[in-house]
Amino acid sequence: MEKIQHPSFRKNSFSGVLDQNLKKLERRLGISLSVRGDSLMIDGDQAKVEFAKSYFNKMNELEEKGYNLKEEDFHIVLDLLEEGRAHRLDDFSPAEPLNLSRKSVTPKSLTQQEFIQTIKTHDLVFGIGPAGTGKTYLAMAMALSFLQNKAVSRIILTRPAVEAGEKLGFLPGDMQQKINPYLRPLYDALFDLAQKEQVNRLIERNIIEIAPLAYMRGRTLNSSFIILDEAQNTTKEQMKMILTRAGFDSNMVVTADITQIDLPRPERSGVLHSMKILSKISGIAFVHFSERDVVRHPLVQKIIKAYQKAEAKSRNK
Repeated sequence: MEKIQHPSFRKNSFSGVLDQNLKKLERRLGISLSVRGDSLMIDGDQAKVEFAKSYFNKMNELEEKGYNLKEEDFHIVLDLLEEGRAHRLDDFSPAEPLNLSRKSVTPKSLTQQEFIQTIKTHDLVFGIGPAGTGKTYLAMAMALSFLQNKAVSRIILTRPAVEAGEKLGFLPGDMQQKINPYLRPLYDALFDLAQKEQVNRLIERNIIEIAPLAYMRGRTLNSSFIILDEAQNTTKEQMKMILTRAGFDSNMVVTADITQIDLPRPERSGVLHSMKILSKISGIAFVHFSERDVVRHPLVQKIIKAYQKAEAKSRNK
């Protein structure tokens, strides 16, 4: 069992956050951790113990620089070290929260942090990755932040109305009631981030518009923050249509999980096509999430890994 000594370990903010995250860090590092007095005890495979020692020493260096470290910072620094990008720690700064009317939103992984920064600097951003990685949620938070800071005058939220492998049959009600089931996830994220009364007022005034992708045809969306969600289910023609709707002073974020394409012919997905032809254009950025960015139940990360492994094995047959 290895022991790491930290000056005034029990008195600094580092120790407080570490105590709350021991189990999560144990799972990620593949070791056993415990705090005894002013010492951090590390037990496990020698190579993993050595990596953990270098990781905690890096965290302690950041603490000594005066950073007020949060839970998210522990995982972002670990991402950097695991990906061999330790040099990025020279200009590391703790994740900055997005302060919205109802809550603050802080990126919980390195990719989430890069996604937020990329949206700030690019007019069109694609967020590609599995379910549960926070793509839509963070895009929504950024849209509300842009609106709050008067960088845009309205928010447009849209998704393709595609049945996810199920035949829903006849849906009762008027057109709005028929399409609401497809748009419900956008409402869920919106109401989680902002006060319900505020959201309803903004929707009534058309400052926030939630509509199926088909409703976007023929429009020009100036001074808007546009989110296209579930974009893996757009055709090439639909993708071209929505990407050409953006007008002056507009930002667009496209989110997609290319492992869950519900089109009859998945190879015709508009996202797969756009990844091939748009990746070299200045002003357009692609941010790729992985299972390590999953912020849902810990089992979700394991499920995603299992499916990826099975799909890779199937392709190699």
